[in-house]
Amino acid sequence: MTTLAPPPAAVQEDGPRHRSAPPSRSGLVRRLFTGAPDDPRWARPALWAILVLATALYAWNLSSITGNTFYDAAVYSGTKSWKAFFFGALDAGSFITVDKPPFALWVMGLSARVFGYGTWQLMLPMVATGVGSVALLYRLVKRDFGVVAATVAALTLTLTPITVAITRDTNPDPILVLLMLLGAAALLKAVRTGRTMPLVWSGVAIGFAFNTKMMQAYVVLPVFFLVYLWAANASLGRRIRNLAVGTVALVVSSAWWMVVVDLIPASSRPYIGGSTDNTVWDLVIGYNGFGRIFGASSSVGSAGNGASFGGEAGLYRMFNEIMGGQISWLIPFALIALIGGLVLRGRAPRTDAKRAALLLWGGWFVLHYLTFALAEGTFHPYYVTAMAPGIAALAGAGGVMLYGAFRERAAAKWGWVLPAAVAASAVWAVVLLQRVSGSGMLYTVAEILVAVAGAVAVLGLLVGRFTRRHRLMGVAALAAVVALLAGPAAYSVSAATSSTNGTNPTAGPGTGGMGGMGGGGGMGGGQRPSGDGGPGTSSSSGSSSTSDGQSTGRPPSGSGSESTSENGTTSENGTASENGTASENGTASETDGGQTGGGGGMGGGTQVSSAMISYLEKNQDGATWLVAVATDQTASSIILESGQPVISMGGWSGSDDAMTLAKLKSLVKAGKLHYIVISDSGQGSSNSEISTWVKKNGTAVSDYSGLYRLDASDVG
Repeated sequence: MTTLAPPPAAVQEDGPRHRSAPPSRSGLVRRLFTGAPDDPRWARPALWAILVLATALYAWNLSSITGNTFYDAAVYSGTKSWKAFFFGALDAGSFITVDKPPFALWVMGLSARVFGYGTWQLMLPMVATGVGSVALLYRLVKRDFGVVAATVAALTLTLTPITVAITRDTNPDPILVLLMLLGAAALLKAVRTGRTMPLVWSGVAIGFAFNTKMMQAYVVLPVFFLVYLWAANASLGRRIRNLAVGTVALVVSSAWWMVVVDLIPASSRPYIGGSTDNTVWDLVIGYNGFGRIFGASSSVGSAGNGASFGGEAGLYRMFNEIMGGQISWLIPFALIALIGGLVLRGRAPRTDAKRAALLLWGGWFVLHYLTFALAEGTFHPYYVTAMAPGIAALAGAGGVMLYGAFRERAAAKWGWVLPAAVAASAVWAVVLLQRVSGSGMLYTVAEILVAVAGAVAVLGLLVGRFTRRHRLMGVAALAAVVALLAGPAAYSVSAATSSTNGTNPTAGPGTGGMGGMGGGGGMGGGQRPSGDGGPGTSSSSGSSSTSDGQSTGRPPSGSGSESTSENGTTSENGTASENGTASENGTASETDGGQTGGGGGMGGGTQVSSAMISYLEKNQDGATWLVAVATDQTASSIILESGQPVISMGGWSGSDDAMTLAKLKSLVKAGKLHYIVISDSGQGSSNSEISTWVKKNGTAVSDYSGLYRLDASDVG
């Protein structure tokens, strides 16, 4: 009888197992440009091409980028004072903070401290984070869905119009998006491995995002928790324990700055801009929390002012004439792809990585959509750049899954899902481009391209499937990519080649209803000085440029010139709103080289001319602050023009109680402040009290309306 010998036993090594030798340096360089050995040859060159495209869109003609002077002034102040840097103060004297936590200011501030203050130094971190988000999304989608899906996702994110517009700005949103993506990357690793530390790092990343834009960073948290609790490769008890540990990391990384600041006596730190009680906690739950969701009806903390620059709240908001061209192009496709992808993975095990990723990106998209669409508080179009990674990932991953089902599945239902998804978004793209017909050849060409490519894609898919010609289906799939991205590409090119409004950046031609002024939440006005010279080097000509009917904002030179809207009406700080309406403090009027607004309390809509700034500098007499004015908008422009600390007494809207009469008297008596700008009307009891006292005890400077001189002898 023949005896079968057992298979040879594995050779046991006395020492630790030896892993394969790492690739050589030349091999690493080759992989950098050619990709992994099992990747298609086109994959890595395509990724590099997308990253180059993203860099070009985000950094094109850097000198034309105006930025948000509200944040620019805070960054500049942080380069002059480490105290202002830590607190995120608007001025180097640290009188009041901006209305956001300071992490984005720290990133830009470190760049400015290393390279000097100027346009490209502030924009460098923004361009880097924007391109980094594209690369990171590619990596995340590739791991679960392959290089085709990753390429489509990266290209979609690159060409999202509002993402291009906001990355060419100094608002904190690009940094917020990258941090949220880092959190998603760590979460997906935690789901695959079941280990604790990736979940901890996910919490840390979202904590840093919280210290960038507070509660907006938490929009993704419900889906993060649910995806891990459902799909992580660990027992239920371990999943719950790991979530508890990750939550602790989230809380600590979110709250440390807030706790430190609120524990410091108010007399030793700046006033917390946007709060009602001078605490960061109030800012979190009020102005940057429930106030954003519920608007003026919020009874918790500081309520948002209800200003919306993205149209009326409601489920249709993302598709209206303001928001549609910024973000909605691929929403129909992404929604169909999400549903189809989840159906295709319906019988997969609980720990299925593809379904977990689909749930993550789908939840990311849906939660952001509902939050932004239904928010009744302050809302700006550029907020929705946070929704773009979810849409882009679904377009790539879900699209590839639908295409695979379209080619391979015998069931008739999968024969129409992909063509229907392509047709829905292509038709919507034509509608969006029809809205701006006549705005330029770029949009006309895009409309024709979408219509033709969309028709080729749908017909090619159907004919190819019916005749089983896979090559025809492949060509049709490429046509579908062209049809879905031609419209966003046109808007993105417009954003990259036009001077955009630094206070409320948007892409594409102007559409009705978008004001040039922000309504809180970090909207400044005007341009910062270009080049490397920092404040004080900008031109005083007061000229400004416009593009597609949008104002680029008031130059910080304070020359008294105004930028105009389509119908010539100007806003409160000299920046034109596109719908021609003046902002809350009234239309400015010129008086003897200075401008005073029609209202608005302590200084109201006052703008300070270059001549007044020169006068103030000559007569500063050793004071810490050059002048005290009503609002952040005015203060930030003077800071960038003069390079000197300026007090914003009322914060963004002029309603903050940052300045009291007792505090004003103390500053004047100590010689830290000599000049204050007061308008004819008061707004609020404390403002009226200050206005009355200053007019009674101060000396009016006859050459500049509203300007008063105060000395220690004036304090009783």
